Amino acid sequence: MIEEEIGNELRRAGGGATLATAESCTGGLVSHRLTNAPGCSDYYKGGVVAYANEAKEKVLGVAGETLREKGAVSAECAVEMARGVRGLFESDFGVATTGIAGPSGGTPEKPVGLVFIAVATRDFADYEKHFFHGDRETNKREAAEAALGMLKKKILKIKTGTKGLVAQKGRAAGF
Repeated sequence: MIEEEIGNELRRAGGGATLATAESCTGGLVSHRLTNAPGCSDYYKGGVVAYANEAKEKVLGVAGETLREKGAVSAECAVEMARGVRGLFESDFGVATTGIAGPSGGTPEKPVGLVFIAVATRDFADYEKHFFHGDRETNKREAAEAALGMLKKKILKIKTGTKGLVAQKGRAAGF
């Protein structure tokens, strides 16, 4: 299971790296998956389900300007959520999900199934944009799986010293 693989990689990281989650459209499913892994208390510090914009702003520190100008379903919001939860829990990694699970709430510009996932560390933040085409439950499940996949990929890049983090940092830092 990917959640166990993530745990193993975090434990192997120098000093034992830690993780926190900020979720909107997945409603705690990423946290649920992570806490299914035995021994997750070694690395998982906690999570926030910030469904309302007010929670994103007050708990995670997402800028009101970001919410007004870009919206809660945006790369900018996802990155700010990931950075915010990382700071809140003083973790090494923050992962965030925000999107439109459906069946309603979509627009032509932001359709049902649109999800932004972000991962942040002290040194970089990056995001992915996904479109899922299932019902609400399927979209949530696929978004959680994609978030875990992105997190694992970023952990492995840092662990192996893969270059490219500078470009990722630059892209996210431009918000």
